[in-house]
Formats: sequence, structure tokens, C-alpha cells
Amino acid sequence: MSVVGFDFGNESGIVAVARQRGIDVVLNDESKRETPALVCFGEKQRFIGTAGAASALMNPKNTISQIKRLIGKQFSDPVLQRDIKSLPFAVSEGPDGYPLIHARYLGEAKTFTPTQVLGMLFSDLKIIAEKNLNAAVVDCCIGIPVYFTDLQRRAVMDAAKIAGLNPLRLFHETTATALAYGIYKTDLPENDQLNVAFVDIGHASMQVCIAGFKKGQLKILAHSFDQSLGGRDFDEVLFHHFAAKFKEEYKIDVLQNARACLRLRTACEKLKKMLSANPVVPLNIECLMEEKDVRGIIKRDEFEQISIPILERVKGPLEKALLDAQLSIEDIHTVEVVGSGSRVPAIIKILTDFFNKEPRRTMNASECVARGCALQCAILVNESFPFSISLSWKGSGPDAQNGAAENNQNTLVFPKGNPIPVSRPLHFTDRALFQLMCSMLMLIGPFQSVKSERAKLKVKARLNLHGIVSVDSATLLEEEEIEVPVTKEQTKEAAKMETDEAPSDAAPPSTKETDVNMQDAKDTADAPGAETGVPESGDKPAQMETDAKADAKKIKVRKTNIPVTELVYGGMPPNELQKAIEKEFEMALQDRVMEETKDKKNAVEAYVYNMRSKLNDKYHEFVTESEREAFIARLQEVEDWLYEDGEDETKGVYIAKLEDLKKQGDPIEERVKEHAERGTVIDQLAYCVNSYREAAASNDAKFEHIDLADKRSRAWLREKKQQQDLLPKYANPVLLSADVRRKAEAVDRFCRPIMTKPKPAPAKPAAPETPPTPPPQGSEQPQGGDANANPGPTENPADGDNEVPQASTEPMETDKPEAPQSSA
Repeated sequence: MSVVGFDFGNESGIVAVARQRGIDVVLNDESKRETPALVCFGEKQRFIGTAGAASALMNPKNTISQIKRLIGKQFSDPVLQRDIKSLPFAVSEGPDGYPLIHARYLGEAKTFTPTQVLGMLFSDLKIIAEKNLNAAVVDCCIGIPVYFTDLQRRAVMDAAKIAGLNPLRLFHETTATALAYGIYKTDLPENDQLNVAFVDIGHASMQVCIAGFKKGQLKILAHSFDQSLGGRDFDEVLFHHFAAKFKEEYKIDVLQNARACLRLRTACEKLKKMLSANPVVPLNIECLMEEKDVRGIIKRDEFEQISIPILERVKGPLEKALLDAQLSIEDIHTVEVVGSGSRVPAIIKILTDFFNKEPRRTMNASECVARGCALQCAILVNESFPFSISLSWKGSGPDAQNGAAENNQNTLVFPKGNPIPVSRPLHFTDRALFQLMCSMLMLIGPFQSVKSERAKLKVKARLNLHGIVSVDSATLLEEEEIEVPVTKEQTKEAAKMETDEAPSDAAPPSTKETDVNMQDAKDTADAPGAETGVPESGDKPAQMETDAKADAKKIKVRKTNIPVTELVYGGMPPNELQKAIEKEFEMALQDRVMEETKDKKNAVEAYVYNMRSKLNDKYHEFVTESEREAFIARLQEVEDWLYEDGEDETKGVYIAKLEDLKKQGDPIEERVKEHAERGTVIDQLAYCVNSYREAAASNDAKFEHIDLADKRSRAWLREKKQQQDLLPKYANPVLLSADVRRKAEAVDRFCRPIMTKPKPAPAKPAAPETPPTPPPQGSEQPQGGDANANPGPTENPADGDNEVPQASTEPMETDKPEAPQSSA
């Protein structure tokens, strides 16, 4: 079974597959390893990935990109507001305060959530994996940035469900990189820890991870990041530099034209890559705007000078990672650099000066995350969570006394660097309806306790493998005293046991089961004997002695499961998620129908071009002049229809049009095919007949037993061939290749059993008759003889001769089977 890993980046996505022979990066339809993270909405269908990149320049306002920067963020987020200024498509605030993406699809204005668009990208990556594996893909591992919040992680999970995927784990990108680095290293130390700093500078963000390696062990020591420091920030610096320059020199404002902005940004991205290897690079764009060709030039020193504000931020995440890992620069043994934005020479210089060592590039900078996700070895990694998580509520806090002031409170549940997955129980005093808030609202209850002064609410909070917080369960714990009748003898025995054993050993089983819960309630217990069940005062034992029966009080803890309702702010409710899944299915079906329609239209067009060319060349001898002219006229008519009335037709119309053309073209192609194959199949039949004829006519002893009447050949082939040779090439053939093949098979079926029939074995000579020697007269059979053995001839007292015994042996000789030649 193959395990699939997805790395969805801000600019592109990569699919990797872990198989028995190793990790393979899957190629898309264009045989490329990276697939653009684009969705282009058209008038009839969507274009996703490589198809979307081809349509982006022609339809920029309906091409959605950089979706990774939009998911799980409120519209008022300052980072999002800064990002959408550079986007060519429209983004507005939705009713829930989260962004909505506007695009024109199927001739109508549509709105989509970022989660829906991400689901479309996942669907495209899923199709790429399925084509490579020739199998359905459901389970996967998805790489996410370490800085993703709880809501962003939930959005990724929802997007995966929309695409029909089941993420086994959301894997931090830097952790996946560390795993891909260490899984194949054979020189890791067994005792001393090898500390490696991974610096990932991607398209839109910078992440730093410090990992400790030992033989067979990987431990994440620290994470740090800058969400807005990546390769695109250098692109933006170049973009604004040249936009201002062109406005001054050519009097054009690129910022006012979406298509011109997209073309200039694409050119600046290429320019940045060229500056990594060249000190001076020119920029030339034809017809950028208002039919003006623009030219520019920039030096690497000038580029680094205008990029100083970005470069100064690189050291921040590096220092924070060392501080969180509690390591010094000398403790870092190796520095690995990955990410598409790490090729800028100025960044490499900063890293070299900071760590006092040259960064290494032993991994593929773009594929390491996908490879690490595909390994599915995450269980070997001691993963840590990069944030601290607190829960807030309105009411009395955990372990508070009844009657405490009700106000907004919070507590730290999962500290920064906490291993995941992890669970932690929390205890609260009971309320009729309890609200617990993190990135979501948890409604616990309603419930009503019978003994409110002794009731506590136990809430189990969990931080799962994906880094998502949830409440697994809520339980109401109520203590109540019950009276247990005891006899006088039982009371005396209990008092004796009380003096012999410690109170802790006498605790009832129900108390032991709730030790964790009861520790928080020690101060609120009503009596010191509540935990052990022994009487509180000395008066009761005296009373028990006088009465036949007495009552003893025992504490019982009653557990009641409380319903928990989860409401995620900005998340997709289950009904909305189901609608999004159905909508994605409808859009995918529409895309598939349009692709099939396009294929059928292309098939008609290709048939017209190919047939017209062949009629004048290869098929010229196989068609009459009148038939050729009529067919060419028909082909021209269909070609004109394709570019006029048939430009936008349904799939069925194109299929019918192709079938109509083939009714005229198939007979011609059949004649050409028969002419090409006829010689080969005739030779095969002739070889078959001649082989059997030669074998039958040979003097080989192994064929002597074959009847010459079964070796005769037929004149069918000669007769049919003579008829075919008299016909012109444009006439329908009388000697078909299929008939010749069937005849060869018939000859082979008839002759092969005869040829392979084994020659009979020669007859054995008859054994000479030896008359048995009669025993002496008056002799008796030995006592030790076999009673069942043939006794041989016996003496006939009537006539006293041997005539009868000798005659009785003759049939034994004639009962043998005759020689084989008689049957032959």
C-alpha cells in the first residue's frame, strides 16, 4: 500500500509517494514535479493547477492564488489586509467576519470561501496521485506551516474532506523536513545528540526548526517563524522598484492594470532567480501596457540595498529558536537551508555570519516537505507544539469553592513546547450551562446536580495529532452519603479492623477509582472520615452496641456524562461542510463533462485534418477520384462548421459528427489496412501448410504412422489470391486478413494433433509354450505351500493321463492382447 504526502505551498503543490523502493515525487500532466496552486474560474469550467496557470494571464481577475494566506483568518486581520492589496481578484468580508472570494463562474458572479478553494487544490493533487498509482487515494499526510492556528488547522481538515481525503496527520513542514533529512542518515551518533538547524524560507514565510538527532530518534527542540518573510517579499520589492521606474520613464501606471501587474510580478520573480547567479540582469517586457515595450536593468548590489528592510528581519527567528531550545550557537552542529526563497545570496550570507558556518543544501529545497510527509514515520518523532494554549470561561474557576465570584477567567492548559498528542483533565464547579472558550466555544450542559455543594465537573481537553484543541468528554461527579445497614457483629469487626489497618488501606473501591477527582475536593470534604467510610465520632459505636442494627454512612461518587457542543468561530458547521462537498462534486462533474466535450471536439478536428492529408497522399490509390472529391468536400464542410456553428456544442453532437465522417472514411481505411496486412497473413498460412506438408511427405520414422489421406492440402488460398490479384486497390477486397487467419487456425487445429500423436510401440513376440511337468503319481502338496497359489495340473483318476491339464493352459496364452499392428 502506498502512502501519499501532500505539500501545498503558497505558490505550488507537490505530491510524494512512499513505496517499497523509496520516496517518489509524482509528476503532473505536464511531467513537472511542482503543480501551480491556482484555480481559474471560466465561463464553462474550472482550470486547476497547470491548466489554471495557462489561463491566469488571460483571466487574472478570476484566477485565485496564494490561498494559503487566506484560510482561517478574519477579514480584519492586518496581515490579510496587507496581502489582499497585491491580489488581482476581489476579496470581501463575509457575514461571519471571514473573507469571501469573488469570481465569475458559468456566467454568474459566485462567492467562495478560502476553504472551498483549498479543497479544489487538494482535489487536483489527489487526481495527480491517483493517475500515478492507478488506485484511489484517501489516506494521506498533509504538511502545514508551524504557525498555523487552531482555526487554520481546522480549515485544512475541512478542505481535505471536501476533496474526499482523510488526513492521517497534519505534519509541521519543518518537522517533515527534519524527518526527510534524518531517515536515511546512517552516521547518526548513538549517545551524543546531533543538533541541526533547519531554515525554511518559502514563498511567503520563514520557519526555523532546531532538531536533535540520535540513532533511531528525532526530537524537535524548538520552532520559530516569521509569517511574512519569504521569496514573494523580494519579488514585491523588485515589482515596486520597476513600477515606479516605468511610471517615471514611460508614463504608465502598472498598478492600475491587473494584467500588467501580473506580468510584471512574473518577470520580477524570474529576475530574482537570475540575480542569484548573475551580478547584473536586464528586464524586457513587450506590450506591458498601452502597447508600450518596457526595459530595465538592475544590479545585485542595488537589489540587496532595496531589500535591506526584509533582510534585517532574518535574524529574529534564528535568535528566538536558539533561545527556546536553550542552546548556544556553538551547540548547533549543522545548518540546513531549504525553501524556494533560500536561493537569495544575501540570505545565505546572513546565515553564515550568524551560525559561524556555511549552510548546507543536502536536500531538495522544494520537495523535502512532501517527502517527509510521505514517509509516514511520524510516530518516531517527538513532536512539540509551538504555541501555548489557554482556555477561558465565565464563572468560577477550576477547583474553586461554591459561591465564588463569577467573572471571566482563564488558565494555561497546554504550555509552549508541549508534546502532541496530549490530554489534560480540568475540574470546575458545576453550573447549569457552562461555556469554555479557546479558538472555539464549547457549550457543556445543561445539567443539574442533586448535591450541588459536592458536585464537580471534570472536563477532558485534548490537543490531538493535528494540533487541534477539542473537548473529548465532560463528566459530572457528585458525592453523596448513603446509609449502609450493619449488624452488631459487623460493627465490632469494623472497629477492630480500624485499629489494625491504616485508614488509606480501608478506602472503598469507589474512592480509589476517583482519587484524581477527589484530590481537588479535599478542602471541601464535610468530615475527615468521608474518604475512608469510618464513623466520625465515638457515640455511634456505643449506639450500635445497644441496637440490633445500626446505620453507617458511606460516600458514593456518581458519574454522569454531560453533552458537549462545539461551535468553531469561523469554521464550517457540519451542514455547511456537507454542502461544500456536494458543491465540489458538482463542479468536478462539470469540469469532467467539459473536458470530455473538448476531447471529442478535438477528435473531430484531428480526423478532418488527418483524413484530408491522407486522401491526397497515402490513400490516393485506394479511393476513386469521384469518391475522393466528395469526401474532401464533406471534410471541408465539417471544418467550417467547427469554427462557426459548432464552436460551442455538446459532447453528443461531436460524437455524432465524428461517426458520420467515419461512415465514409472507414471503408477506405479498411482497404488500406487489408492491403498492408494481406501479404503477412498469407505468408503465415503458406508457412503453416508447407510445414505440415513437408513433415507428412518426409521419410522420418516418427511420421510413418500418419495416414497419407490426412496430409492433403487445400486449394482455397490459391483460388482466393488469384481473385484478389485481379481487383484494383480501390475495390473492396475478397481475400480478408481475418479469413486467412481463421483458415490458418483451422489447419493448425486439424494437423497438430496428428503430428503430435505418438508412434505406437512395436508388438512384443509371443512367449514359447512350455508344458508343465506333472508331479509324480501319488505325491502330495507340501504343507507349507500357499493355499491360494495355482495348484497346477492334478491327476485325473478317471483316465489317468495329462491331456486335460495341458489343454487347460492353452487359453492362458491366447488371452494376451494382440499385437498393436492389427489394431492399426
